[in-house]
Amino acid sequence: MRAQHHIVIVEDDPVTRAKLAGYFLAEGYKVSEAGDGEQMRAIMGRHPADLLMIDINLPGEDGLKLTREQRERSDVGIILVTGRTDTVDRIVGLEIGADDYVTKPVEHRELLARVKGLLRRVGKGRLAPVASGTRHFYGWTLEVARRTLQADDGTFIELTGAEFKLLSVLTANPGQVLSRERLLHEISRREWDASDRTVDVLVRRLRQKLNDNPRTPRIIVTAHGEGYFFAPDAHQMVRASASF
Repeated sequence: MRAQHHIVIVEDDPVTRAKLAGYFLAEGYKVSEAGDGEQMRAIMGRHPADLLMIDINLPGEDGLKLTREQRERSDVGIILVTGRTDTVDRIVGLEIGADDYVTKPVEHRELLARVKGLLRRVGKGRLAPVASGTRHFYGWTLEVARRTLQADDGTFIELTGAEFKLLSVLTANPGQVLSRERLLHEISRREWDASDRTVDVLVRRLRQKLNDNPRTPRIIVTAHGEGYFFAPDAHQMVRASASF
């Protein structure tokens, strides 16, 4: 018999919360219910959770704030639940540490599949970090350990967490085509599907910050039908000696 994973459902609507709790109890999980952040913390103080299912639109502290708080404290699996479908919302959730994102109305069987997949990935732990080092390319300097990107005139360019992870992964694998699925897996624990544009949006934002013309990119190049690859400047690129 498998070990019983503990899921905490954080949802202010009692009917929705009860339906989700009943479904996952029937599937053999240990389930706790919380109507807000305070109740969630009280539960986790008594019984550590393996996975949090958090509604974004909670009263008081919203789901994004709770996600950020928990990610700073632990590596617990986090699925955000919301009625919004915007790609921007998915990226915000990713950048603050959520592992997956589902929209209402939630189809229970699909949610169960996502929970099982996330718990498997949480059990294996996060992927090994990209090797530290200094990478020079096209007048840019990426300091992996310091998490900074600097232009040749000394200006520091602000990167979000997801943008930094994506650029680090790409520059660690110069010339290698990386699929959208692989890239999303490297920067998150989400599973990619064909409708997920998260990676494309992040690439577009990185190109803008790197002054990389999207019509004829030199740095982050599109491999049509496959993914993206980093095209190094052979005269300037210095790779970290360790492989990622």
